[in-house]
Formats: sequence, C-alpha cells, structure tokens
Amino acid sequence: MQKTSAELATLVQGQLEGDAGLVVVGFAGLKEARPGEISFLENPRYMALLGSTKASVVLVSPQVKVPARLTVIRVKQPSMAFSRIVALDCPPVPVFKPGVHVHANVSPKAKIDSAASIQAFATIEDDAVVGPNSVVGAGVYIGHGARVGRDCFIYPNVSIRERCVVGDRVILHCGAVIGSDGFGYEFLDGHYEKIPQVGFVQLEDDVEIGANTTIDRGRFGRTWIKRGVKIDNLVQIAHNVIIDEHTAIAAQAGLSGSTEVGKFVRIGGQVGTVGHITIGDGAVLAAQSGINREVPKGGFVFGYPAQPHKEAMKMHANVRRLPYLIERIRKLEAQIEKLKNLS
Repeated sequence: MQKTSAELATLVQGQLEGDAGLVVVGFAGLKEARPGEISFLENPRYMALLGSTKASVVLVSPQVKVPARLTVIRVKQPSMAFSRIVALDCPPVPVFKPGVHVHANVSPKAKIDSAASIQAFATIEDDAVVGPNSVVGAGVYIGHGARVGRDCFIYPNVSIRERCVVGDRVILHCGAVIGSDGFGYEFLDGHYEKIPQVGFVQLEDDVEIGANTTIDRGRFGRTWIKRGVKIDNLVQIAHNVIIDEHTAIAAQAGLSGSTEVGKFVRIGGQVGTVGHITIGDGAVLAAQSGINREVPKGGFVFGYPAQPHKEAMKMHANVRRLPYLIERIRKLEAQIEKLKNLS
C-alpha cells in the first residue's frame, strides 16, 4: 500500500485535518505504529495513546480532541474505516471452484447446486440440499435432509445434523456443531433415561457461528437463530432456545433450554442463563453474569446472580471496602472496651 492521507480520506469519505501529502505505506495499532503507518482510535480507553503514537495518520471520530501535531481523518466509525484501508493490502480471499471434489462423499440422493463447491472428505447424506455459490469445506458433515442455502461458507469440520436448516449467506466456522442432541434426560428407577430429541435447528439468513460453538436441536420443534445473529466461539445454545434478530453473543456464554432472547441483545463472555426465561429486546448482559430471572427490555445487568448494573457496581464497591470496614469496627470495639473499663 502506498497512498497519501488525502487519498485515504477520500476512500473512507472522511474529513482530513493536517498534512494532505503524507504517504502511508502500512497500518498498525496506536501503540505499535511507526512513521508511515495509519492507525485508528475507536475505544476511549486508548485515548491517552494519541499523545504518544508514532502513526503518521490516525482515524478518529468527529468529536475526539487530538494533539495539534497529528494528522487525522475524522469518520463516524473509525474501526470500519480502518478495515477498509487494511483491505487494500490484504492477500486475496481464497476462491473455491464450483464442483464436487473427487474425495468428497456425496449421496446420489443429495441435491447439490452446480455453482456450489464441495471440498475433499466432506460427507453429504441422502436428501440434503446445498444451494448455489455455497462452499462446503473439507471434512464437513451434512446430515440426512439438512438444507444449506445460497452463498454460505461452511468451514472445515463443521457438522450440520439431520433435518437442520441453514439460510442464505450463513458462515459456520471450524468445528461448529449444528443440531446435536439436547441435554434431555429423566431420572427413572435409579438411572437416567434419554428423552428423544426429535426437533431441528434453523439458522436464518446472515447468521455467523464461531468455531466449536454447539447449537442443540429442539426436543420437539426447533431451536431458532434468527436473521443477522452473530455468535462467537465456544458458545453453548441448548434445545428450543430462540434468539431474535441481530443479537450478538460473546465467547463461552451458555443459554439453557427454552430461553428466549430478544432483538439487538448483547451477551458478554461467560454469561450463563437458567432455562425458560426471556431476555428483552436491547438488553445488555455483562460478562460473567449469572442470569437467573427475566431481563426486561433495555435492561443492563451484571453479577452473579445478575443485578441491575448500577446496583451491582455499588455492591461490588462495598465488598471491596469490607477489609477497611472490619478494621474500623475492631478499633471501635476496642474503644468501647476501654470506655467500659473506665466506668
């Protein structure tokens, strides 16, 4: 990459402040950047680095105050603008030719679109469907009667079990399991009896599922991940969970059976929920929270068990003060004893 600051400002439709002729040849984070490189500030936590960064150009939002020495490009979303610039210097995305690899195991009863690409050692069972322009990676398993839409990317070693439905433009990262059995048992006569899991999983359009995430099929009916949902690596979604549109879930979270999650919810890493509860639209569940009851629309909760965020932070602050308070009580008790002795 070799672009001037003015050319990059035009590319990202930003407002340039400073030297329009600076030549940018690379990119890096604010802390690591060297002269000739462009960086960005999105998180206010790194504001102090603006004073020490060696980057020649920095992408910032319109309201950020910057040192006079810096050349900046002001944009609404610096991170997205930075990604567009990085793309100028990235290696090309691998292209997979349409067709079925000679070492793939595809049932003659499966329906594979001629524009789809099936890689080596993939297995596709009877009555499965793969739509146009979808890529099925090496070692993928697509079960009996499962359906994959158009323009999907199924990375290596993904499993899509029988009768599950995958919409259009879905991305499934390595090791994801769609449609494993739900954790359903009844304790009977001194042992656990398995409850048949006869439902399926439905992933709507534009869903992305991270590596080694597991989504269980419904006990009956469906486990339903709606349009635009983004789920990180190592997440567990139990049977008959419903996640509404454009919700985002970070790594190591776990949703218990029949939980219903609204639209535009943000669930932090390692959050856990009990089953059969509802999380309202737009709620935020802070990392490592334990959710044991309903969360209202727009709620912001934190802690174990989860409390409204402001209350939880006050409780946390008071807990940290306990050693000081205990020492203070001891001193007061000692003073009381002295007063008793004087009397």
